[in-house]
Amino acid sequence: MNTNKNLQISKNKGDDEFYTLYEDIENELSNYKEQFKNCIIYCNCDDYRVSNFVKYFKDNFNELKIKKLIATHYATKNLIRKEISHHYEYDGKNEVVKELRGNGSFNSKECINLLKEADIIVTNPPFSKWIDYIKVLVNFNKKFLVISNFNACTYRHSFSLMKENKIRVGYNWVKQFETPEGKSKKFGNVCWVTNLEVKEKQKLVLTKKYDPEIHKKFDNYDCINVDKVSDIPYDYDGIMAVPITFLDKYNPEQFIIIGDSRYHSGQEFPDDINFIDGKETYRRILVKLLGNSDIKDDYKIFGNNYKGSIKIGDRFLYKRLFIQQEKLKKNK
Repeated sequence: MNTNKNLQISKNKGDDEFYTLYEDIENELSNYKEQFKNCIIYCNCDDYRVSNFVKYFKDNFNELKIKKLIATHYATKNLIRKEISHHYEYDGKNEVVKELRGNGSFNSKECINLLKEADIIVTNPPFSKWIDYIKVLVNFNKKFLVISNFNACTYRHSFSLMKENKIRVGYNWVKQFETPEGKSKKFGNVCWVTNLEVKEKQKLVLTKKYDPEIHKKFDNYDCINVDKVSDIPYDYDGIMAVPITFLDKYNPEQFIIIGDSRYHSGQEFPDDINFIDGKETYRRILVKLLGNSDIKDDYKIFGNNYKGSIKIGDRFLYKRLFIQQEKLKKNK
């Protein structure tokens, strides 16, 4: 099965029980050691009995010089079966385990109180609840380092934060997880997202010269299309539409992010133009944004495969980010 399709199926099903491998945690967290010093770390989606996040922080508690480790996890509770939600704490010497009254959801009152106490949140949150999850962290002004579906970086709420450089992509990609049954499951496009300090990405070395035959312009919109990040022309000072993988290479000193194919120049289109007969579609957004009057009205023709695409002539593109070179923009 395609790894990206694997991820989408899991998201649609709300199937979020995937354990992060210890080596992936170690590879990423080793870059932030100084920032963990004297902090209370809260893993708010982690069963202390199986979580490799908890294991990593316990193993490295003294080296990282953290104050305290807290972990809570979600557990289903119904009339047929009751799973216990645990509240775990470790201070470097003593472990304390308590039973939570509620289900341990990250947005429950009990867990929010623990969140308020913590300095940095580190975990692998449920992908299907990403929007709600990131809003909680931002609303309580928390530092965090969490795993994310890369596409979630372009969701409305998180994209605005990414655009303002308030959150950023981390150092590594996560290619594989383990299921509760002990099986390995591979995904595509899974990254770390954080508002901790990250060393700026090296500036891209641009080698391609602008070529109107290769860098096609959008219909009725002054913007060129760039199929690959490596194809960004060094001598073009206008707006460019690039794949979302650009975020992994983004250096705010080299480029500015203007928007994406849904939200542009800070103008987020109202919800009422996202729907036709109650079904989500990009048709109205794209006509307003790009002037593509030839885009079909009937969402059934394209279905979900069309959602997020933009069109140049007869060619459909995946979602694009609108960027501009900072230096060339200033000199324009």
